[in-house]
Amino acid sequence: MNKKLSVLFLFLSLMIFAQKPTLFLIGDSTMANKDNPDKNPEHGWGQVLSQFFTTGIEIQNHAMNGRSSKSFRTEGRWDKVEKQLKKGDFVVIQFGHNDQKVKDSTKFTNPYTQYRANLERYVNETRAKGANPILMTSIVRRNFTENGVLVDTHKEYPLVVRLVADDMKVPFVDMQLLTEQMEISAGPEKSKLLHLHFKEGEIEYYPKGKDDDTHLSKLGAETVAKLATKSLKNLKTGLEKYIK
Repeated sequence: MNKKLSVLFLFLSLMIFAQKPTLFLIGDSTMANKDNPDKNPEHGWGQVLSQFFTTGIEIQNHAMNGRSSKSFRTEGRWDKVEKQLKKGDFVVIQFGHNDQKVKDSTKFTNPYTQYRANLERYVNETRAKGANPILMTSIVRRNFTENGVLVDTHKEYPLVVRLVADDMKVPFVDMQLLTEQMEISAGPEKSKLLHLHFKEGEIEYYPKGKDDDTHLSKLGAETVAKLATKSLKNLKTGLEKYIK
């Protein structure tokens, strides 16, 4: 009997040891998976992230179009992540685009109060499960002036992410800075290729054309994912073991 229990205990221990860690992504449309990727030119950077990682880690992208740090929780999306969290997992937290929507009470958060409290709660609840939170600022919008100057549209929100990361000692990736450098390097015209700019009749998916400076093309998503991956590797959180 004791021998059987020992074998069972060993088997369970090996099962637990062999269990892959999971990288969870929570955020908005700039990170989210898009439907019909073969025809849809829009891609979230989280959608293409797996190509930069080994098979030693599972990636679950829970980011969703239009969600803020508030609505992601009130809709029960965080509950689905939190219930799965285990020791050694990672959670990338990137909100801000939709927290700005002052005309939508289901999404808007005051940056210095509710937004900050939401970020802190995600961090604390992740840590309570023995998992590792990673905070990211939002990616910038392609917002060039007529003089070719890239102007920020996120105002206080990225600053609050930086403050929370500093105060709570959370690993941090400044995607605002990295994508700002990306847009400026590409310039006002070539940066259109990173986003969704199509003339009427140019592609079947957007028959009336499209001018979208927030969301990403496949090229844009892959470029942003590369920037994110390089920074994640440099954080030395343990996640770097699974990056190609």
